[in-house]
Amino acid sequence: MEIPIFTPVRQYLNLKEEIDNVIQKILNRGDFILGEEVKEFEQSVARYLGVKHAIGVASGTDALQIALMAIGLKPGDEVITTPFTFVATAETIVLLGGKPVYVDIDERTYNINPELIEDKITEKTKAIIPVHLYGQPAEMEKILDIARRYNLYVIEDSAQAFGAEYKGRKVCTFGDIACISFFPTKNLGAFGDAGMVVTNSDDLAEKIRMIRVHGSKKRYHHELLGVNSRLDTLQAGILLVKLKYVDEWNKRRIEIANRYSNALKDIDSIVTPYAEPYNKHIYHQFTIRTNRRDELIEFLKGRGIQTAVHYPIPLHLQKAFSYFGYKEGDFPIAEKCSREVLSLPMFPELRDDEVDYVIGSIVDFFKNKS
Repeated sequence: MEIPIFTPVRQYLNLKEEIDNVIQKILNRGDFILGEEVKEFEQSVARYLGVKHAIGVASGTDALQIALMAIGLKPGDEVITTPFTFVATAETIVLLGGKPVYVDIDERTYNINPELIEDKITEKTKAIIPVHLYGQPAEMEKILDIARRYNLYVIEDSAQAFGAEYKGRKVCTFGDIACISFFPTKNLGAFGDAGMVVTNSDDLAEKIRMIRVHGSKKRYHHELLGVNSRLDTLQAGILLVKLKYVDEWNKRRIEIANRYSNALKDIDSIVTPYAEPYNKHIYHQFTIRTNRRDELIEFLKGRGIQTAVHYPIPLHLQKAFSYFGYKEGDFPIAEKCSREVLSLPMFPELRDDEVDYVIGSIVDFFKNKS
């Protein structure tokens, strides 16, 4: 049996008629940039999340950069974030001349540990970027309390958590700004790069809308420096179709996660994902930990099962950021997790028999290797 870690094909085939119709409609009309589906999708996401403004951009990475530009990040400013995330979280800070100041993670949730944040705040600190990693919300109440006391912006990196909830409220609604990715592998995925910035601030929303179109409200009148980052109409149309199903898909992800966890939780050599009881974890990834990861990867590969490591090198140890002077041992929990994490196949169209095949293969590995 061959099992991919993710495939967009099954989802497309399930929605083929709806998606093909909206694509053909847009092709016939020809408005490929900021067309009517973009506005409709923005309004639909704003309603879904319960926020005032949702602004489509070209990618989740652009969403982060535009958010930082909107809060006025300047060279030398510091932004507190996690070292255990995708590179875009820190990359965008550095591209604008800022410095990522890392805080180690909670070993259970893999999210930034709020108890360690306050010690990293200086007079240069501008913002905190918590990441809702793998689909589990970060500890937002504690983070917001710290931010309010020090007058800091909070930007939620919600790239992996569209539809997740913290204490009964959807993520993307806590910070000053939230950033979303609609990369094809995400829980709500486009057919290419796409992203969104959301906020309840009228002032920030106005800046974000200007920044995404070269800093202008009126064409050829540029009031501030911006970028070219617009959600194209074809992607918005596809995402509009898919948005109707995202809660159903997230529910299925939770079912798959429970199936994995119940079967694997008693294997001593595995740590299954932990979800805070007040969180709705929507399992963008189902990520286990084991100190025999590399052996397990090869064994599962031999069984036709694809896996992935999210993420093998923490950001503070990445060569691109070496000039900041971070070194091995600075963030021991993130470093330990990076050596042990392994993501198993996870997408809503995954069948129960496929999940059971993955489970059975993992059980066989530890039984035979014990």
